[in-house]
Amino acid sequence: MTNTKNIFPGLIAHCKEYGFIFPSSEIYEGLQAVYDYGQMGSELKKNIRDHWWKNMTQLHDNIVGIDAAIFMHPTTWKASGHIDNFNDPMIDNKDSKKRYRVDHLIEGFADEQLAAGHEELAKEVLKCMDALLAKDDFTGLKKLIDDNKIKCAISGTCNWTDIRQFNLMFSTEFGSIAATGETDNKVYLRPETAQGIFVNFLNVQKSGRMKIPFGIAQVGKAFRNEIVARQFIFRMREFEQMEMQFFIRPGTQKEWYEYWKAERLKWHLELGIPGNKYRYHDHVKLAHYADAACDIEYEFPFGFKEVEGIHSRTDFDLTQHQEYSKKKMQYFDNDIDVSTGKPFGNYIPYVIETSIGLDRMFLLVMSHAYEEQDLGTPDKPDSRVVLKLPAKLAPIKLAILPLTKKDGLPEIATKIMDACRADFRCFYEEKDSIGKRYRRMDALGTPFCVTIDHQTKEDDTVTIRYRDTMLQERIPITKIRDIVTKEIS
Repeated sequence: MTNTKNIFPGLIAHCKEYGFIFPSSEIYEGLQAVYDYGQMGSELKKNIRDHWWKNMTQLHDNIVGIDAAIFMHPTTWKASGHIDNFNDPMIDNKDSKKRYRVDHLIEGFADEQLAAGHEELAKEVLKCMDALLAKDDFTGLKKLIDDNKIKCAISGTCNWTDIRQFNLMFSTEFGSIAATGETDNKVYLRPETAQGIFVNFLNVQKSGRMKIPFGIAQVGKAFRNEIVARQFIFRMREFEQMEMQFFIRPGTQKEWYEYWKAERLKWHLELGIPGNKYRYHDHVKLAHYADAACDIEYEFPFGFKEVEGIHSRTDFDLTQHQEYSKKKMQYFDNDIDVSTGKPFGNYIPYVIETSIGLDRMFLLVMSHAYEEQDLGTPDKPDSRVVLKLPAKLAPIKLAILPLTKKDGLPEIATKIMDACRADFRCFYEEKDSIGKRYRRMDALGTPFCVTIDHQTKEDDTVTIRYRDTMLQERIPITKIRDIVTKEIS
């Protein structure tokens, strides 16, 4: 029997206990909403990153990758609109001095109403919030909060300030200019990775002789000064994005937008996660650069939340950078327009963006994989925590476990390890009973364990155990690598 109720506290504790995620700077009491990935977590995160990168670049002839710098010329963010528009509506409780993002405050209230069985009220409040946010109606949002007597979680009061905008970018001083005290040395930690792609559009297109339509992919850190960072690693101030900007001919954006919506959801489902755990959510209020946008949402333990966005960004970004830099950002298209019989000629491409949070994808994978299972009977209690991670993403693919520390079994195990470790990540362990070792590997998400016993010395066979079913079978040593490779390919 599997218990899936309220797994989030157990999942967070599991992540720390088994080396997936640690609070950052924990010996100094930590830093709010900043986390470190441990030995298992960094491996899982890398596997997710590599899986996305391979799917985007290696499996597409017309998508290439770059790695742009975190620091960019400050005019980049003026051109992109981030300096003027990268704001969230905030509100403060006068008693607790606690600051909230308005949508988070109202969503929290709606979650409470749902939990109390007041589904219609929750739906109505969220519908009203979406409509008010779409109009930037701060007075209406404040009235919505007051009318529903939404309280601060700290003070328990409804004593709120007016709503105002708060810019989310981190700023710092750059280089030797900082020592002079001049005021023009401010730079920003990038709040998104997309602009590094846009400013390199022509560099990539010309050096790679890329032909429209084509894409540029990037994985990298981004930084946002979230006022209310919450829900573990779901919303952090330092996070990692996996983005792809797909450059297309103007007028074709609708069909490409639909194409990438379907392709990106397909990528998620290919990990074996049921389709009913996902949904599309169309944006009510579009960003200043978009003519269409939607989120792919996943049902986390705390509800459906965005994990990936697909946006039709029009030609906004390249046009803005052309205007601010005075450098042409045009593409010459020598394909023939059938309606005129002439080449399409020069134009600024339109862009379809796919943007997925790597940390959120990590949490998605862990949330879906984490199970607390009761395997026993009233007379013989037994339980396990298992991570049913997709084999291709699991930090450790194969555990090699000699039954004893003697009689030549460790030597055979070492040979198996040496034969497999170049192809996939292996783990060797000879401490504790075999049952305890199996449970430890279950908790780490290891899909396969092989046990070397005395029969191995007689017929060159081992017992392979499958994580999800706990079934065991006898196989020749020569088949180990093929079985594991097939599952992770």
